[in-house]
Amino acid sequence: MRERQQLDDSIAGVKRLEQAMNDNIELIEMGEEEGDESVVKDAEDQLKALKTEAARRQVEAMLSGEADGNDTYVEVHSGAGGTESQDWANMLLRMYTRWAERSGFKVEVLEVHDGEEAGIKSATILIKGHNAYGWMKTESGVHRLVRISPYDSNARRHTSFSSIWVYPVVDDSIQIEINESDCRIDTYRSSGAGGQHVNTTDSAVRITHIPTGIAVACQQERSQHKNRAKAWDMLRARLYEVELKKREEAANAEAASKTDIGWGHQIRSYVLQPYQLVKDLRTGVESTDPDSVLNGELNEFMEAALAHRISGKASEVSDID
Repeated sequence: MRERQQLDDSIAGVKRLEQAMNDNIELIEMGEEEGDESVVKDAEDQLKALKTEAARRQVEAMLSGEADGNDTYVEVHSGAGGTESQDWANMLLRMYTRWAERSGFKVEVLEVHDGEEAGIKSATILIKGHNAYGWMKTESGVHRLVRISPYDSNARRHTSFSSIWVYPVVDDSIQIEINESDCRIDTYRSSGAGGQHVNTTDSAVRITHIPTGIAVACQQERSQHKNRAKAWDMLRARLYEVELKKREEAANAEAASKTDIGWGHQIRSYVLQPYQLVKDLRTGVESTDPDSVLNGELNEFMEAALAHRISGKASEVSDID
């Protein structure tokens, strides 16, 4: 039923685009016949908006990977640099939460480790919605911020790094076998707000998969049992994402953007001073309005990265006649 609903939505969307295009073309013809420039201009503006929507649907049509339609986990980790880097990690967490909400997805915060003075050391959120992983998968990598630090009394310019890790939720149709003897399970007290129960019991759970070194943590629930179950789901998802990446790299020699996250693999730079610019280093897409980007306006970057990942040409998204 879910697949049928998705197909119905896709077909209906294409029909709406086609009808709207024909209607606006007729309006332009009528406006030109009657010499009404305002009608012509309004119809042309509508056609430009339709082009943007068509480009988005073209990219969505590319989301045909094995797990693209699934919900997704997003991990944020601050890099070296103390408070400045932790504040940057918090800004990224807010950016992706805003993007998800703007896109009609639901967001659940699974785990947050607060910084000593400000920001966060790490956080994990769950984004729920059709194609959530397909849209988010190109965001994995290192994000670089350049700004005048609000935490520097000398008002010097600082460069900070934080990393994003994206991996799909594994549904019942995907079987992932994990040997429990290969895992270490730690419990600890949750941090942050949550009331007396959360702060006084070891309800948070961290599971480390020893052969791969992959570690996941959950502190969302009051119950250790529920947190443990969510952490196992997260670990299965991480191991599945690793397997997907291996398959991609074996099938596609163009693996530069698909390698493991490392501090040398920056995917995007956000410069707030001395000038304002956000630039994706993989596709060359730029924005001179970083405030909008940090408020969740990411579709332009995601669409270009998806087109680049699939076809090797970031410009494909905009080449619609």
